[in-house]
Amino acid sequence: MNASASRVAVIGLGSMGAGMAAALLRAGFAVTGCDVSPEAVARLAAAGGRGAKTPAEAARDADIVVSVVVNAAQTDAVLFGADGVAETLPAGAVFVSAATMDPEHARRFARQLEATGRLYLDAPISGGAQRAAQGELTILASGSKAAFARARPALDAMAAKLYELGEAPGQGSAFKMINQLLAGVHIAAAAEATAFAARQGLDLRKVYEVITASAGNSWMFENRVPHVLDADYAPRSAVEIFVKDLGIIQDMARDARFPVPLAAAALQMFLMTSGAGMGRDDDIAVAKIYARLSGTSLPGEAG
Repeated sequence: MNASASRVAVIGLGSMGAGMAAALLRAGFAVTGCDVSPEAVARLAAAGGRGAKTPAEAARDADIVVSVVVNAAQTDAVLFGADGVAETLPAGAVFVSAATMDPEHARRFARQLEATGRLYLDAPISGGAQRAAQGELTILASGSKAAFARARPALDAMAAKLYELGEAPGQGSAFKMINQLLAGVHIAAAAEATAFAARQGLDLRKVYEVITASAGNSWMFENRVPHVLDADYAPRSAVEIFVKDLGIIQDMARDARFPVPLAAAALQMFLMTSGAGMGRDDDIAVAKIYARLSGTSLPGEAG
């Protein structure tokens, strides 16, 4: 199956979904999009795609559906709710779920959908909006060989790195949750260290220069701390994302009777930041909570 002959429906045209739809359009797919925002659908139509009012309408005659919603509850609604894709998706087509969720939800959705003669690919994503638009995401996927074969042309258009993590749906989601545990802890640690450095009266730009050349560096420190230096908290990835994802990790760990004290501490910092009214700010806004609690000044913030 080549791109020019493939019909893809993208459900969810937020910052990630819109970029993924753009990458699919560039690769030659016929793309239909659906979103709760009429403006997002209009932007897709202006770029050469087609708009739909419901997931069911978008999925009609699609070879591949890419669902780019926030969580398991929204994925359930897209699949099996009123006007869900399971009403209209052709037999043998594949549903690619990009949402971050508890692996058990992914396993349940796969069982339900595959019982109807359609395919399910558990395929959470990593990389941010810019890489989505460039078709350079990392996709952590698991599912049947048939699901991979059906979805592969679209996956190749959207991803720079595609990890095939087994034939059992849920494996991709489990890998994503390990990534999110580390990402959340590293962001909270970067925020703590940056605010503590400010409390010591250090030049934060020099701190950034030194740490990024030292053993204490992390990808999140290197990526997020410039937002603090520039006092720019426009959300590339919002605080609420980690309230959600670290909350999922707590639920998974409790069910498994597995201790995750560092993830739990990080979750509390994200919850505190959200509770202070910064839930939609960039996730490194956790640094502002540390600063406010200690009377410390960050760039653009009064102590």
